[in-house]
Amino acid sequence: MKLSKLILLACTLFFALGAQAAPDVVRLGNLKFAHYGAVSYMKELAPKYNLKIEERVFAKGLDILPATIAGEIDIAASALDAAVAGRSSGVPIYVVAGFAKGGARIVARPDLNIKSVVDLKGKKVGVARGGAQELLLAAELAKHNLTWSDQPGKDVQIFFMPFADLNQALMQKNIDAMCQSEPQSSQAINKGYGVEVLKPYDTAMGEPVRALVMTEKMYNEKRDIAERVLKLFVEATRTFLDNPKLAEKYVREQMFKNQISSEDYQDAMSNASFTYDISLDHVQITTDLMKKYGVGRMANPPLAKDWVRLDLLDKAKKELKVK
Repeated sequence: MKLSKLILLACTLFFALGAQAAPDVVRLGNLKFAHYGAVSYMKELAPKYNLKIEERVFAKGLDILPATIAGEIDIAASALDAAVAGRSSGVPIYVVAGFAKGGARIVARPDLNIKSVVDLKGKKVGVARGGAQELLLAAELAKHNLTWSDQPGKDVQIFFMPFADLNQALMQKNIDAMCQSEPQSSQAINKGYGVEVLKPYDTAMGEPVRALVMTEKMYNEKRDIAERVLKLFVEATRTFLDNPKLAEKYVREQMFKNQISSEDYQDAMSNASFTYDISLDHVQITTDLMKKYGVGRMANPPLAKDWVRLDLLDKAKKELKVK
């Protein structure tokens, strides 16, 4: 009888400890770009924080929003523009960190002798809708007093297409230029069917910061998990910043399955950087420019102060002794 009780007690403790040790699942929406690598790397360090990151890669940031509304995504790596547009349309998300800066270029066909934004007049320019690239392109065209539309009749005709299709369209001369992310823009240059016109960071928007967003539900109702997620994010980012060779190996081999060269990666990251931070001012300026140029078609642009929550990031950085 005593033996039976001991066995029962042992089994009870075993299952209790097993239940306690079961990792919390966090569903991540991500995109396939070089500067999104540290967010993807969170999967590898997750067990340290008793978490399991289930990553789902989307074609573009706007595609993550319906999945978030459906309750299928808890955190997401997003162009700030897509996050702003989502919040404006009622998607219950908060900006909780920044994870990358830069990462865009305007690239043109070599045979057209396009040297500046002004030379885009009369040309066909491709861009993905709803990403940082769309707003960067609009800001550059406006700065140079060029009009644009996805219909003929303006100075520049815009062709909206997925990121994955832009390079092919440029190579086949279906478009004359593109505003493209990294490493795809570097690939076009390295393979000879594109030349850099400029890195479009000389407008009021400056260098774009990509946003890590979290659902209001996780932030408000699962505080312990939310705090561990931010610590995991900070450690993954610090790892990539401290170990560039590991970062390159992971992005090239795990994210891109060796489809990009070391040169592509190095060139891409010369035009982008990993970061932890984003500011209220940057979110508000981005929102204001989106409204000004009609990007995102927002009826009620959100105020940055109402949905940017950086307290978890500040706490995580402090605990991990990251400046």
